[in-house]
Amino acid sequence: MPPEQYKRILLKLSGEALAGSSGCGIDADMASYFSTRICQLVERGLEVALVVGGGNYFRGATTGLLMQRPVADQVGMLATMMNALVMQQALLNAGQRACVLSAISMPAVADRFVAASAVRLLEAGQVVIIGGGTGNPYFTTDSAAALRALELGADCFIKATRVDGVYDADPECDPTAKRFASLPYSAVLQQNLKVLDATAVTLCREQGLPVHVLDIFEPDSLLRLVQGHQVGTLIGPEDPKIE
Repeated sequence: MPPEQYKRILLKLSGEALAGSSGCGIDADMASYFSTRICQLVERGLEVALVVGGGNYFRGATTGLLMQRPVADQVGMLATMMNALVMQQALLNAGQRACVLSAISMPAVADRFVAASAVRLLEAGQVVIIGGGTGNPYFTTDSAAALRALELGADCFIKATRVDGVYDADPECDPTAKRFASLPYSAVLQQNLKVLDATAVTLCREQGLPVHVLDIFEPDSLLRLVQGHQVGTLIGPEDPKIE
């Protein structure tokens, strides 16, 4: 399905992006910026689900000996819920209806994620923000985003980053790094490109879900993508040709 025919998308936004230049916490201007970009998509008739990371507060996988990994991951899940609530408020401030669903039970804060209920909310024009990861330790928010995209029947999974696609080396360190216009899932895994974790890539490959990696800070990158323009890198079904 070409991008201009996408109806329902899953957008993954990192917690670090919400922090802005400070690197931690919340930058209100960034939250407003992202809500504006999402509203542009809804105005075009797209249904948008959003998964937000929690790295601006806490990263469970990098806590060392501070605590056991399952506990650290639970703290990370709570961090994603804080970001989900921030994005809900930013969207509401922009005049866009939005709700937060959680993979972990916290009824005073958000309803529990149920795919069928989430689909009904999307169809009613709400942006559905999904927090709490998968609800289980040892899974990244990339994996959570891939899982939710499949559960919701999304037409694509868009990973919003600060880099304009997937490169064969870190473009911030290597000025000769080559950007790929498209890649098969297998190349991402075999070359260990780390743009997504292996679990997320494998889930998408098994179900043929296209993944777009783009620079969310490039003006109108999301809008241009859904209009059918070539933006960032497309990760898709196996193809012997890697552009």
